[in-house]
Amino acid sequence: MGILLGLLTALSWGGGDFIARFATHRIGALRSLLYMQFVGFLLLSVSLPWLGGWGHLADGSGWQPWAWGAIAGFFNAFASLALYRAFEIGKMAVVAPLSASYPALTLLISWLAGDHLTTVRVLGILLTLLGVVVVAGGEHVPGENSGQPVKKNTRGLGWAILAAIGFGLLFWLLGTRIIPRVGATQTVWLIRLTSTILTAALLFFAKQPIRLPAGKVRWMALGMGTFDSGAFVLSNLGMQMEQVAVISVLGSLYGAVTVGLAAIFLREHISRWQWAGIAMIFAGIYLISR
Repeated sequence: MGILLGLLTALSWGGGDFIARFATHRIGALRSLLYMQFVGFLLLSVSLPWLGGWGHLADGSGWQPWAWGAIAGFFNAFASLALYRAFEIGKMAVVAPLSASYPALTLLISWLAGDHLTTVRVLGILLTLLGVVVVAGGEHVPGENSGQPVKKNTRGLGWAILAAIGFGLLFWLLGTRIIPRVGATQTVWLIRLTSTILTAALLFFAKQPIRLPAGKVRWMALGMGTFDSGAFVLSNLGMQMEQVAVISVLGSLYGAVTVGLAAIFLREHISRWQWAGIAMIFAGIYLISR
């Protein structure tokens, strides 16, 4: 069941990020992030009583669950802003898989903390991460255009790497420290609350408008908030059933989902090497599920 939740997480995140690409091009990364976080906060506030209630946030556990949730919100705001900025200025088929490499850091921290992984699953994780790397670097392979050198497009790559670092730290904290103390759904609610406050503060100090524009952007905000918050809930539930490193890798497959959507709807060029990387990713999923 944990494997299935991890795969559903990837589909949901991939769909939300694809919508975010259009939103960031219209209103920028910071405002897109604010609306996504706020919509998710509202949806979770309404549905929380049916998703396990307030849990440790209201059972007398004191301030510690709130503090851990705020820490998660900080890392999520940092990583998500970097990701949205990468979508705003970079090529989606490249920056999405690059940002999805965060399980490498999560796996390293888990191993240093004493987490045990079977040999088959380690191979699956490594193959999946190798696929992510190949997808991200596929467009830079020389000689693909009849012997002509391929011009490198580095726009957004730095932001995508920062997003990967932020998500890597976040998911290790979620699986080992935060979710056991706060609860799966309650953690997402706190992440949305904290991230909304932080993003609104950044907009205020940057003197950017906060009001949501009319038209399609409102539907985009609803879609981003629904998909992203749903993915977080699925991922956190999965971490309660499977090892943190495994769920992190499966969730990171949102990069492959985004590449596929970009190829179908945006007609972004996908090289032979990138398709090979996607095949590696799904082969890794098979090994992880063994």
